[in-house]
Amino acid sequence: MPIYSAFALKHFATQLFQAASVPADEAEIVAASLVEANLRGHDSHGVMRIRDYVRQLRLGELMPGVELAVRTETAAMLAADAQFGFGQIQARRLMTRLMDKASSLGIASGTLMRCGHIGRVGEWVELAAEAGFAALVAVNDNGSLRVVAPPGGTEPQISTNPLAIGVPTSDGPLVLDISTSAVANGKIRLALAEGVPCPDGWLLDGEGNSTNDPNVRRAEPCGTIQPLGGTQAGYKGFGLGLMLDILVGGLSGGFCPPQEDADSCNNVLAIVWQPQQFGGTEHFLMQADQLITSTRNSRRKAAVERIRLPGDRSREVREQRLRDGIPFDEGNWQRLVKTAAELNVSLPAVP
Repeated sequence: MPIYSAFALKHFATQLFQAASVPADEAEIVAASLVEANLRGHDSHGVMRIRDYVRQLRLGELMPGVELAVRTETAAMLAADAQFGFGQIQARRLMTRLMDKASSLGIASGTLMRCGHIGRVGEWVELAAEAGFAALVAVNDNGSLRVVAPPGGTEPQISTNPLAIGVPTSDGPLVLDISTSAVANGKIRLALAEGVPCPDGWLLDGEGNSTNDPNVRRAEPCGTIQPLGGTQAGYKGFGLGLMLDILVGGLSGGFCPPQEDADSCNNVLAIVWQPQQFGGTEHFLMQADQLITSTRNSRRKAAVERIRLPGDRSREVREQRLRDGIPFDEGNWQRLVKTAAELNVSLPAVP
C-alpha cells in the first residue's frame, strides 16, 4: 500500500493539473483542496478525483481559468454562473463574496450553476466558520446523476445531495458534513476501485433488497444507494434530499432530475450568517460552547470511551495522516499512476 506525505502528494497533484494545462494558481488551490480531503479521511473526495477531472478537462466539461459570471446580484444575494470552472475555485469565490455581504447585512445567500465538482462540501462552511460566520451549503448534481430511490421504490430518482453546516465556537469551527443518502456516491466508487464489498446499510440491488456488492450500481436494473436513515427511517433522508434538490436546482437556475441530457456538474446553494448582527457573537459562542460541553460530558454507555461530535473523527485522522502519511489502496493509486503516465509527470518518491 503506497503511503505519501501530504506535501509530496500536493506537489504531485499540482504537477498533474499543470500538465493538463491548468493555470498554476488554480492547480495549487485544487490540489490543496483534494489533499486536505485525503488528510481528513474523505478519500472519496480526494486525489482519486484527479483522473476524472483530467478527463473532463479533455472533453471540455471542466474549464480552467474562467471567471465567476454574475447573473443577478443585490446587497444580500448573488446568483452566479460558474461557467464549468473548477468547483474548488468558484465555491471559494462565492463564499468570499457572501461573507463580505453578510459582514454588513448580517445575512447573505448565493447560488452557483454549471459548477465543477466542489469537493468536500464541509470545506466551504469551515471557511466561513473560521472567519466567525455561520454557514450552510447544499449541492445537487444538475439532474445528471440519480442514485437514490424513494423508500419503497427501486428506481433511483435523486442524487446524494450533500449538506454542510458550519458554526464558529471558542475552540474553532464545528462542522457537520453529510450526504442525504446513507453514504456519498464517491465511497461506492472507492469500493469499486478497491474491489471490496460495502458495509451493511449502504446499498440496495435492482429489486430493492439489501446488498454489499458495489457492482449493483453497474447492473441492469441498477442498484441504488439507501437514503439517510436506511430501511427504518429512510423517508426522512429521502425527504431532505428531495427538498434540497428542488431548492438548489430551482434557485440556482440549474436542473433537478430527471434531465436526460443535462450537463454533468454541480449546482450550489449557500447561506451565510454574521452572528454579531443577530444575538451577538459573544452570545452565539457562549451558547455553542455550553451545548458542546454539556454533550461531551453527558452520561455514556458502559463500553463508550467518549462522546463524539461532528468533525472529531476527521480531526483525529488528519493528525494521524499528517504524522504518518496518506495511504492508498492499489486500485486507486494505479488510476493516478496511469494519469501521470499519460501526462508525462513523474511519480513522487515513496518515503
